[in-house]
Amino acid sequence: MKNADLFERAKMHIPSGVNSPVRAFRKVGGTPRFIREAKGPYLYDCEGSRYIDHVLSWGPMILGHAHPEVVEAVVEQAGRGMSFGAPTELEILMAEAICDAIPSIEKVRLVSSGTEAAMSAIRLARAHTGRDVIVKFEGCYHGHGDSLLVKAGSGALTFGVPDTSGVPKETASTTAVLPFNDVDAFASFMGDHGPKVAAVIVEPIAGNMGVVLPRKGFLESLRKLTSDHGALLVFDEVITGFRLTYGGYQDLIGVRPDLTCLGKIIGGGMPVGAFGGRSDIMSMLAPEGPVYQAGTLSGNPMAMAAGISTLKILKRDNPYGELTRGMSTLLDVMREAAGSAGLPLTVNQQGSMAGVFFNEGPVETFDDVMASDARRYARFFHLMLDRGVYLAPSPYEALFISTAHTGDVLDRATESVREAVSMLSGRV
Repeated sequence: MKNADLFERAKMHIPSGVNSPVRAFRKVGGTPRFIREAKGPYLYDCEGSRYIDHVLSWGPMILGHAHPEVVEAVVEQAGRGMSFGAPTELEILMAEAICDAIPSIEKVRLVSSGTEAAMSAIRLARAHTGRDVIVKFEGCYHGHGDSLLVKAGSGALTFGVPDTSGVPKETASTTAVLPFNDVDAFASFMGDHGPKVAAVIVEPIAGNMGVVLPRKGFLESLRKLTSDHGALLVFDEVITGFRLTYGGYQDLIGVRPDLTCLGKIIGGGMPVGAFGGRSDIMSMLAPEGPVYQAGTLSGNPMAMAAGISTLKILKRDNPYGELTRGMSTLLDVMREAAGSAGLPLTVNQQGSMAGVFFNEGPVETFDDVMASDARRYARFFHLMLDRGVYLAPSPYEALFISTAHTGDVLDRATESVREAVSMLSGRV
């Protein structure tokens, strides 16, 4: 069937025709591509069109799609059973791999999604500190848990208000939303409210408003001030964990949080999440402690098999330098083409993830992101899609590459970038 036909059919029984809002293409316009299969760096839609995939299931397919070793592990496990609702050795192997890779994690609990990991970490932080207030930052996304689906209030230092219908005002009022990368605002807030703060949760690299890197000293200040006020620091590394290095971004910068949320890659692309940290905090989880958290599919053996295989390959091959060079090659062409065409363009990169913004830059805050030309991005998205390159269908998401994006694949992607930027500038 055609993509358009499937989209109309989907709307009959699925709200807006999609099971996650960004898939509806509302930010870029047009018809979503319904994917039939994927292999290596490519997606294939229901019409048989092939696309170089730079979304990669929003990050976790760091080895490309259907990596033979990962597929073999999943098929082997499927033959043994897909879900037991009982402990398995695979869960232990995954926990050992995570704790070995990330020094701040002494104990870890496996869950089924990044949302569940963040939600559980917040509950645990509140119990451990005996406090209610949570601090998050504009533009950082931590899943759709009520305490975290909050937007900034009327002033920079006010408590949040609901960001969606269905979140009680009382719940939102226990979450403060501060500007990302603003040390002074954070210090001021902690000076006024520090004794009430249970935890500060942050994406150490913001990956849900494009890619916005932390300013020098920002994360270090979060660490110091949370410690000074007896609050916990939670790093949401659902995107960055194991994508930038074998471990977390925290390992690259030397900042050790109290709790860390993981997801995506540790399941090899299958539904999974995890949260972990200091033993004294994690020991508060039931049945050892008073904080209840449970999940029938937590530590699902299929996800564990895929994730363990993925992590083994990453540890064995250490592809991070190669991934960084590949992404840099693509972005250098993008910058060069935009410069030649006189187009304002800012690109933020950390390793194998990047954010593309059509403005002069720098892009370091949520306001900077909002000042980018979203309509120009939408045009760029479709120009690339027409040339067989699949980017995120939103100007506020990240661009990724995998170990499968090599040689001819990168050459084709860079040529598509040159053509698309020329079209965008009106030179073709």
